[in-house]
Amino acid sequence: MNTPANETTPACVILFLRLRKLRVLFVSAMVVVPCVWHRRIEAGDLASHAYNAWLAQLIAQGQAPGLYIVRQWHNVLFDLTLLRVANFIGIAAAQKIVVSICVLVFFWGVFALVRTITERPPWFLAPCLAMLAYGYSFSMGFMNYYLSLGLACFALAILWRARRFEWIAGTLLAALALLAHPIGFLWLIGTLAYVQVRAKLPGWWKLTLPLAAAGAFAAIRWYAAHRPALMADWDRGPFYFYNGADQLGLYGKRYFFLAGSAFLFGLLCVAVDLYARRREGSWWKLYELPFELYVVAFCATALLPENLRSSIYGGWIGLLSSRLTTISAVFGLVLLGCLKPRRWHLAGFGFCAAIFFVFLYQDTGWLNRLEASAETLARDLPPGTRVIVTARAPADSRIAFIGHAIERACIAHCFSYANYEPASGEFRVRVRKGSPVATSSTDDAEDMAAGEYEVDDTDLPLKQIFQCDASDPTKLCIRDLKAGEVNGQFGLDLFRGGLRR
Repeated sequence: MNTPANETTPACVILFLRLRKLRVLFVSAMVVVPCVWHRRIEAGDLASHAYNAWLAQLIAQGQAPGLYIVRQWHNVLFDLTLLRVANFIGIAAAQKIVVSICVLVFFWGVFALVRTITERPPWFLAPCLAMLAYGYSFSMGFMNYYLSLGLACFALAILWRARRFEWIAGTLLAALALLAHPIGFLWLIGTLAYVQVRAKLPGWWKLTLPLAAAGAFAAIRWYAAHRPALMADWDRGPFYFYNGADQLGLYGKRYFFLAGSAFLFGLLCVAVDLYARRREGSWWKLYELPFELYVVAFCATALLPENLRSSIYGGWIGLLSSRLTTISAVFGLVLLGCLKPRRWHLAGFGFCAAIFFVFLYQDTGWLNRLEASAETLARDLPPGTRVIVTARAPADSRIAFIGHAIERACIAHCFSYANYEPASGEFRVRVRKGSPVATSSTDDAEDMAAGEYEVDDTDLPLKQIFQCDASDPTKLCIRDLKAGEVNGQFGLDLFRGGLRR
């Protein structure tokens, strides 16, 4: 059944759900399976969000000396939601529920955006949407950023052809996107402005917009490179690898082969479609805007810094371009959504998705075993014990934050002294100097996690949890640290050449 062009109006959304409710329910159930297939959701920084939600509970009870909470209006929506739900059902269950909701918001948000721009429900791209939903941004645990993009996609879908009261709904979603993370909000505003201005430009004048956007990103690159105080770097490998498909590159080389195969299959689909439409008049107009938006997003990821620091006292704004490729991937899916759907499209993308989720199940299972080992150690510690975690991911893994999973094991048992969130000054939970719960120095927190911290007398008593078996990197041990020693001399040195599975 054909549906109206603007399927984001309330009446059309209700009609769509009524006609496709079983399909929507089935797809939604399948999409959240990775959130429940292990005891714990393994997604990098997610474990840190959970740990700091527990600290927020302790602060409210006056049991976290030196920690306090500040009000802020960005980068908090996921944390606020997680804390509120955790207060009712506990942190473990709250993670399952809140993360599942975020995944559904992202998946259906991208689905709605592709549907609005292409004027056709992209069911044949469901495997691609599912892979992207568990791609790099999710697996690194950038949950506020991830949620912000999902909300921004919904807002874009509504505001793309908004009329009257639809602006109210779109504005409310934009406000939620800002509450989650500023990047999603800025992407929303920038894309809307780009599309509105482009619609008013005649003929070849439209080309001035992508050129202007690329010029702006180049100017930002020049400014960042010539301002040493920002400490900006572009250390991420060849820029052309960061084309959106890199979102599938997670825990090892096999993911990158899969990402390359999926990208090449997508190119094949586009080439076949273009050839089939070669005799149609103005066939290229269908692809023009999506391709333009994709190119602009690619320029952003190629030219913007990977890491920068606005102040020597503040935290790093890290992995910026690596996470921005999620936006490139979204526009790439919009481009694929312009294809005339064919069964072999769904079969090819479905095959890629099946392999991807088999890999993901195996690697998140490995991390679950690592965290289970940490929980065994943590439950025997006296309450309030301070620990530092030193753990290294496999050498070819792109998901480096495995130490946070070990920190999550401290919930209700111990304190992670190297907890970076309070020290960074960029999150709700903050720390005062001298707190026995967490270090107040961002540099010290980074050195502790890297195994390069020289223990001071004032840090003691302090314990280290570390990987202690080269043949089984999921096995952890614990030891007392001494003043004057460097905390990484145990554990990390065993795996200097990279962990073996």
